[in-house]
Amino acid sequence: MIAGLIILLLVILFIPFLVKAVEHNLEYFLFVMGIIGVIISKQMNLKLFEHILQNKLLYYITFAVLIAGMLFFFFRNKINRLIEVLTNKISIQIFTFIIIVILGLSSSFITAIIASLLLTEIMHHTPLDRNTKLKVIVLACFAIGFGAALTPVGEPLATITISKLKADFFYLARAIGFEIIITILLMAFLAALIVKKANKVDKDEYIENTEDIKDVFLRAFKVFVFVFALELLGTAFKPLIDLYIIKLDAKILYWVNMISAIVDNATLAAAEVSKEMTNEQVRAIILGMIISGGMLIPGNIPNIISAGKFKIKSKEWAKIGVPMGLILMVIYFIMVFIVKV
Repeated sequence: MIAGLIILLLVILFIPFLVKAVEHNLEYFLFVMGIIGVIISKQMNLKLFEHILQNKLLYYITFAVLIAGMLFFFFRNKINRLIEVLTNKISIQIFTFIIIVILGLSSSFITAIIASLLLTEIMHHTPLDRNTKLKVIVLACFAIGFGAALTPVGEPLATITISKLKADFFYLARAIGFEIIITILLMAFLAALIVKKANKVDKDEYIENTEDIKDVFLRAFKVFVFVFALELLGTAFKPLIDLYIIKLDAKILYWVNMISAIVDNATLAAAEVSKEMTNEQVRAIILGMIISGGMLIPGNIPNIISAGKFKIKSKEWAKIGVPMGLILMVIYFIMVFIVKV
């Protein structure tokens, strides 16, 4: 069983980079892998599906994507005019910096889902070429992923961590708030630098009004499939996590948690976090998961929403996300375990 799960993990990691059909249908691929995973781990039963379908978060995320998508669809001309006015009054790099900081910090209260939906719509209407938008989006998703961990409202990872520790609402804000704010500012600064070097494009080049109402519903459905797939994969890999991962030293666990780039980090948090842990261990575990979540498309819901909207390929995301994630992993490893800031 363990060997089968390890092989499955490798398949999920590498196949999207090698097969174009999978790359363009990542949500369905992950769903199929989730089914195979629960079969391998011998947890395939009706109760599992009933449990997943009873999860209110599944429907909240789906309807949030659908409603926001419809609102943006019907009001996109007004949104475009507003962004056009703003980018004419202030430079595009300052605009980008401010937007990423606002979305990163506010994601802890409006949720990472809403923040990412706002990001995709704003970027859709900014006068930038696709390659520049791609880089900005990846950096912004890192910022949103970090910001959402400030409170248990932002994302399931924070909710589960607070619940497992039986801590107060602002525990994570105190524990890793400094790292979160610094990273959000860093991502916003890097995005502003990228935008500064880019050339503005004509309106006809960056506004793509090809999306119709069917695409809005399809995107919501794909998000539903994606979240369902994460639940399946989390259940499938739980025996592997329980048997090997949770017993590791915090320094090793920090790096092993890079699997959250493809496995639901909320599942990892539920398995790993306990009241017996020191603040250092909690910080290491959560930071490792948050950073890794931005490295690949399946790592976080904002990633999948943004990648779907802009048709970002797995290789394109990884080209930016993996190096950035590895740099952050090294920086925070030094800060937490060596310098002990």
